[in-house]
Amino acid sequence: MFDRPDSGELAILVHIDFNSEKEREDPDEFKELVSSAGVETLAVITGSRDKPDARHFVGKGKLEEIQFELEHGEADVVLFNHALSPSQQRNLEAALECRIIDRTGIILDIFAQRARTHEGKLQVELAQLEYMSTRLIRGWTHLERQKGGIGLRGPGETQLESDRRLLRGRIKTITSRLEKVRKQRDQGRRARTRAEIPTVSLVGYTNAGKSTLFNRVTEADVYAADQLFATLDPTLRKLNLPDIGNAILVDTVGFIRHLPHKLVDAFRATLEETCNATLLLHVIDCHDEGRMDNIEQVEHVLKEIGADKVPTLKVYNKLDLLDGREPRIDRDEDGVPQRVW
Repeated sequence: MFDRPDSGELAILVHIDFNSEKEREDPDEFKELVSSAGVETLAVITGSRDKPDARHFVGKGKLEEIQFELEHGEADVVLFNHALSPSQQRNLEAALECRIIDRTGIILDIFAQRARTHEGKLQVELAQLEYMSTRLIRGWTHLERQKGGIGLRGPGETQLESDRRLLRGRIKTITSRLEKVRKQRDQGRRARTRAEIPTVSLVGYTNAGKSTLFNRVTEADVYAADQLFATLDPTLRKLNLPDIGNAILVDTVGFIRHLPHKLVDAFRATLEETCNATLLLHVIDCHDEGRMDNIEQVEHVLKEIGADKVPTLKVYNKLDLLDGREPRIDRDEDGVPQRVW
């Protein structure tokens, strides 16, 4: 279904610095993404431009440099640390005669590997299908086989038209199933509201340590690892808090800069747990030099999903990695906690 890089594949990475802040990406984070996808990096090609080339994203000289690496190395795929338009991706594949995957495609691939629950897999598939719908240039005959094949195609309908119709049908089916999931989650939230059980949702940049903190507080065994998007499916656990009573703690998927909109839309059912929380604990890796930018990116996504009005407490995690820092609570002038270290 999806031209994903296979685990163990060899790749050439391409990162271009642009003058525009809107186009700028982090090359080190890109390498982490590629590693999380299980792909080995053979070469990294960097450069700078005022703006992307409309046809190939990179200029003629950089295109020749990529071609040279492909001809003299063993790379199977070229990965771009940027979002490519469908036409740019097609033009690059035609010019370089190899598979091209952009940043969005890599993130979708990691999500596909991490999804464990039926709901998570549906959400990832929906995001993949939405992404592929604008890039449909090869046949989707596997979908035709799944649905019986012969008799599906209308008179005079081309393969591409047939594939697009099958694609739209699958998107409609998944959207309907996820709507049922959303309603089930909504019923659960209403039941907790009636029982006056508050919900606390952990949010933060990917790999900030949310799942480790969740396990420590709840004594759960949620998968936690030093990698991007180790957690994908949300986990809920009941807590008994002093002076409060029962509460629900929710571990959620981490955010990342320039998180694909299609992915945000596909994960609406999951992200509603965050939107409807009583309190958000914004977990921050205080050892990360880019933490201020990470905070900004998380707040941007929270605003995008409509969770920016939920009361938020910043939790600075991994304090043990900083020299001379002691645990503390920063309060405002009214004594209300604002930051926990």
